[in-house]
Amino acid sequence: MKYYKKYDNGLRLFVNKIEGLFSVSCGIMVNAGSAYENNENNGISHFIEHCMFKGTKNRTAFEISDYIDRIGAQINAYTSKECTCYYTKSISEHFQDCIEVLSDIFFNSNFDQVELDKEKGVVIEEINMCEDTPEELCLDLLAESYFGENGLGQTILGPIKNIEKFKRTDLIDYIYERYTPDNVVVSIAGNVDIEMAKQVVGEYFTEKFVKRTNFSLYDNSVSGCKKIYRKKDIEQMHIGLSLPTVNVFDERKDSLTIANIIFGGGMSSRLFQKIREEMGLCYSIYSYLSLYNPCGVMEIYAGVNNESREKAFFEILKQIKKFSKTGVTESEFLRGKEQIKSSLIMGQESTSSQMLLFARTLLLLNEEFDFEKRIEQIDNIKIDQVNEVVSQFFNVEDLSIATVGKSDKPLSF
Repeated sequence: MKYYKKYDNGLRLFVNKIEGLFSVSCGIMVNAGSAYENNENNGISHFIEHCMFKGTKNRTAFEISDYIDRIGAQINAYTSKECTCYYTKSISEHFQDCIEVLSDIFFNSNFDQVELDKEKGVVIEEINMCEDTPEELCLDLLAESYFGENGLGQTILGPIKNIEKFKRTDLIDYIYERYTPDNVVVSIAGNVDIEMAKQVVGEYFTEKFVKRTNFSLYDNSVSGCKKIYRKKDIEQMHIGLSLPTVNVFDERKDSLTIANIIFGGGMSSRLFQKIREEMGLCYSIYSYLSLYNPCGVMEIYAGVNNESREKAFFEILKQIKKFSKTGVTESEFLRGKEQIKSSLIMGQESTSSQMLLFARTLLLLNEEFDFEKRIEQIDNIKIDQVNEVVSQFFNVEDLSIATVGKSDKPLSF
């Protein structure tokens, strides 16, 4: 049983009651992420996410985690390029307790400057960890190589110089701008009484918002330099390639998803089978889609031995060209469709997956997720549609490249 409501102040609530379970997941998703930031405040969405757990008017940081542990629940948060989400998972009897804690950190966080300064050290170490993780660094540079230094090209963590200068007023101002009710979705999935959910959300969220609106969009320009190389004294060469695709609203996204699965999305994919299994050039190689409101990209990653970097690189290019020319086989097409459907169906068995799916669909697409409709859409995809997007978007002339390694000579073609 599902329930959806949009309140007068713009806040949206979605409840997916799933019978037969004993748990419930609750999420508060905000349309705030690195894409909405600028060079001066890049990293602030993620920093706010951290600082929300550093104490409220009612609880210290320890009391927040201690309370959640005492009721056997889980609490966490994440920041992406387009959204920030605070969420809990608990047994059903502690649903109201979790909503109250989420409300407390959401509306009552102190943002004490002493605590903020301590948390800066934590976030800076997270940035350092990313810098020391070549795969993550490569993919961050890949976004910049395509989108440029603004909007979607910015990192989620931001630069250290920004983190060091953030003050309490910077966080308060950003929250006032983006944490508006029309920019927030409350999503609940699991064994929860819908009437109780409406009452509790009304008490702890709806009535606490001051009605404000936010219509700001982010910089969606594509202004990258196409090639970025970072020299680093490491054993492997980390290669990232991106191809422009479509935005998250485009009807062709499902066909592209199937194409990506076939090309590099799993162990049976062409990239994995050719470059790892047949040629033995790498341990890790994969591709994935990143679809955003204004545009999208397909990203390819490989970590290879420094001596094999050119051989692996040109083989990837060869596989892109071959894929574009030959398209997909009937067997590959059917396998790709089944993988999408299976992923969707298995996600129905996870309260946290359901909570996030409904939240993202409402927040970013402004529509309710319809499971039966999605299955029907997937069933209706034809092989010709997949081959059409393969021919259109798998074009090496449109590639952006990011590489990380110790070679003095960056990859080029």
